[in-house]
Amino acid sequence: MQALTLLSGDAQAFCEKVWASRVHLHHTEPEQLAGLLSLDDVDHLLTSTALRTPALRVVKDGSVLPAGEVTRSASLAGAPLTGLVDGRKVLRHFESGATVVLQGLHRYWRPLTDLVRALELELGHPCQANAYLTPPGSQGFARHSDAHDVFVFQTHGRKLWEVWDGADGEEEREVLLEPGLSMYLPTGTPHSARSQEATSLHVTLGINRVSVRDVLSSLVGRLLADPRYDAPLPAGHTGDPRQLAEVLRDELPGLADALAAADPEAVAAERVDAFLTDRVPYLRGGLTDLVGLADLADATLLAHRATATCVLRQDGDRLRVLLGDRELRMPVRLTESMEFVRDHETFTVAELAPWLDDRSRLVVCRRLVREGLLRIVR
Repeated sequence: MQALTLLSGDAQAFCEKVWASRVHLHHTEPEQLAGLLSLDDVDHLLTSTALRTPALRVVKDGSVLPAGEVTRSASLAGAPLTGLVDGRKVLRHFESGATVVLQGLHRYWRPLTDLVRALELELGHPCQANAYLTPPGSQGFARHSDAHDVFVFQTHGRKLWEVWDGADGEEEREVLLEPGLSMYLPTGTPHSARSQEATSLHVTLGINRVSVRDVLSSLVGRLLADPRYDAPLPAGHTGDPRQLAEVLRDELPGLADALAAADPEAVAAERVDAFLTDRVPYLRGGLTDLVGLADLADATLLAHRATATCVLRQDGDRLRVLLGDRELRMPVRLTESMEFVRDHETFTVAELAPWLDDRSRLVVCRRLVREGLLRIVR
């Protein structure tokens, strides 16, 4: 649990008390987190890229400014570009006290892509990353709470947080965040924050909890897809509710029996498999890997992509390989070679020789590179 350890210290202890409605603080080396998104990185994103809304919001006096106040018109090959961020406008608002919010950074900023993907695979919940750039002595949002859990860490300057902790949310405490200190806030924790004597830049990693209710609701929804439940309610039931009660009396036992017959292990496996096949793919280096496939040889060193996973499921005469963003189906005879791939972060093509002949191991490795599980180490 490298990502979780970086943010929370003792990952096992954190997992045991996570979502226990208590604030958690953890100290780490400042460079480890601060290097994920520096002030210069934000400067680059705001002034030297084609950033577009809604990837950026500007907040002033507690309100989000209309997109038109921070964007400009442009065209590409004669076609209009909408929502293009105007760096000059954004800087002007920042100088006047506004907070700049970069949203969905896990989709386009590689260090946070790697961290967020690792974190969500470790926790089993979808995650996201936003950043908040606040001028000295300013506050973006008034006291509020979020509908998801968050890890917060400072990468530049300092920010004083007021957090209302405790079961009743009335135990106020102050936390001064600076590079090297991360904070965990459970869903619904009221908080506000103000930058101090210097410009503040902090990152929030949102954890969008998937609850037991979500899994059970999905299960019930599938059971209710049975055409028998398409029957209309009896005419006149509003004047005589007993008519509807009779229908429910006939149907509820069957639904209860279907729920009781559900296999918990199968339901859990289905949930895990779905999660491990619908993550957003990240294929940095995929083009150069494709170009290099022609030169793949026994001596070629391969490595797992940091944002991919390799979970194996046997399904009859097929082997299912869950990669994080998709599923591969391979012949079951490849199980032992794929177990080797799964268990080794790096290896040469030749190390698959105990299970595959010269041609077969090249074919398998080329496919795993194309599918994004492996990358060529250069």
